[in-house]
Amino acid sequence: MPDSGVYAALELRKARSRRKRAPERFSQDVSADASKEPTNHEQAEGTHYEEMQSAPRFPLHLPVSVKAQSGAYSAETQNISANGVLFAMDNDVPVGSAVDFTILLPGDVVGSMKNVQIDCRGRVVRSFEDRGRRGVGVVIDEYRFERC
Repeated sequence: MPDSGVYAALELRKARSRRKRAPERFSQDVSADASKEPTNHEQAEGTHYEEMQSAPRFPLHLPVSVKAQSGAYSAETQNISANGVLFAMDNDVPVGSAVDFTILLPGDVVGSMKNVQIDCRGRVVRSFEDRGRRGVGVVIDEYRFERC
């Protein structure tokens, strides 16, 4: 299956993330990290925005519900990678905002008999206007797969 790589890419990112994180990282609140500026060390190694852009992107257009402090919104994915997702939506969500969102992947896309729901928590790292809609780029900080 050509798009089953999305699942593999997300699992690879999850495995890498486990190796990089200290145990206390799991107890931190995501909203506390949302306003975190990259350190000089991160900037020097290019591990901030450039690293997020380095993962292969899959052009999946799926409906998604996005919840931010400013409200709940409907959106559509434009592309998904192991590091994040780009949404097209009618509302602006400011850069740095913590967001929760749910993506429903059709079973045939991920090579499963059942659909797969991905519950994610992340933060907005990019926001721009594109053809009358907002493009909102979100880095994925946490996610959980559930078979429907």
